[in-house]
Amino acid sequence: MGKGMFAKILNAVLFVQPIYAIWACYRSCPSNCVCTQERSCSVLCDRIGLPEIPKEFPCEASFINLDKNNIKFLYERAFGTLPLLKELSLSHNNISFITPGAFKGLPNLTELKMAHNQYIRYLHTRTFSVLKKLVKLDLADCNLFNIPDRIFVELPSLHQLIFFQNNFRSIPGAIRGMENLTHIYLESNRIEAVAYNSLQDLINLKYLNLQDNKINVIHDRSFQDCQKLEYLYLNDNLLNELPEKSFKGLKCLKMLNLGGNFIRNVSSAWFQDLVELEVLYLDRNRISYIEEGAFENLTSLVTLHLNSNNLTTLPFEVFRPVYFLGRLFLFRNPWECDCRIKWLQDWMDNYKLVRDVPCTAPALVAAMDLSNILFKKSQDGVCLDPTDQNVTYFVPLPTDRLQSPMETKLSSLISRLLLPRGNYEDPVNITDSLDNTTLSAWKNIASSLGLSVQAMTYVLCFILSEVFLLL
Repeated sequence: MGKGMFAKILNAVLFVQPIYAIWACYRSCPSNCVCTQERSCSVLCDRIGLPEIPKEFPCEASFINLDKNNIKFLYERAFGTLPLLKELSLSHNNISFITPGAFKGLPNLTELKMAHNQYIRYLHTRTFSVLKKLVKLDLADCNLFNIPDRIFVELPSLHQLIFFQNNFRSIPGAIRGMENLTHIYLESNRIEAVAYNSLQDLINLKYLNLQDNKINVIHDRSFQDCQKLEYLYLNDNLLNELPEKSFKGLKCLKMLNLGGNFIRNVSSAWFQDLVELEVLYLDRNRISYIEEGAFENLTSLVTLHLNSNNLTTLPFEVFRPVYFLGRLFLFRNPWECDCRIKWLQDWMDNYKLVRDVPCTAPALVAAMDLSNILFKKSQDGVCLDPTDQNVTYFVPLPTDRLQSPMETKLSSLISRLLLPRGNYEDPVNITDSLDNTTLSAWKNIASSLGLSVQAMTYVLCFILSEVFLLL
């Protein structure tokens, strides 16, 4: 066979091969499903009301979507043999029982999504044991209360576990010793504590989300094995204090969220090892005191959230070592805008790192923003608190227009009535001392206003009562 003939045959094979692949993907497409060449061969069977798993799939399938159907059971070898399948999604079904051998025949599956199946309350120890190459497992919102401790022992490739919005009361013991895990999602459960061994031997963990639980206790050195942890979410729990060495050794941590708890004091020992920390959330707590040096070693800090706490003042010494801070959030605190935070106003003006610092005290500057307060100095150059300043109020008088003759007469009459003609504490002396001229003027004013003398008398009594209150 000549080289030319061989080249023609090779070209023909290369031309026929993709056509065959397309035909093979469509050949065994389940009824009512859609099969496409996306991701080599994708089988889309979502939202078609399937009560059970289809009997047959294309052997070439690499992705199967069975979301939002009415599937209830997964029996032995539920999907047959699919050697090329990489991703399988079964979310939003009514699955309540999974046979331990349901996933046999899927040797190369890397991602399994079974989220939002609220009737899955039990998993057998060997449910996933055949999935040796599984990288990502999603069991979010499945009403799980617990899982067997050894359920993941035979999954050496598992990197991501998604278990948010279940009913776990403690961190599942099944994750202990899983050295390859990098991401764990356990938010919105009912977890009450982080025990000293809850995260044992998770040496490659980078992301841990425990937000929106009921955590009220974190044991000392609970995170000591998580040396590579970069993102830690502990917000919206029930924490009111932390052990001094809670975050000891977390030198790779970039983001720590402690917002939405009940913390009152911030210890100078908590963040000593967090030299790579870039974002720190301490918002929505009850913090009223921060120890000097609390942020001393946070040389990489870019953003600090201290808003929505009970802070009234903030000594400069708390922030003196933080050189690289980019943004500082301080709003929704009952700030006392006196000379103790004059440094903060200067910082706001010079670096534009802070804004929205509304004052609640002293009363003289309440409701004003710190940036708008004028701090005066004494003759010795010492800062004066707003309460110590000699403030003169100017009340503009209505001199922009000429008074009418009636206004002039009424003003004159009131002035005459207020002349010191007797004891101010005895209004009888004043009324008794009215002369005829005054009474005549009073009648003229009443007549010009179309009022009776009696009505004007009531008006006069009201005016006098208000004047005496001022006096």
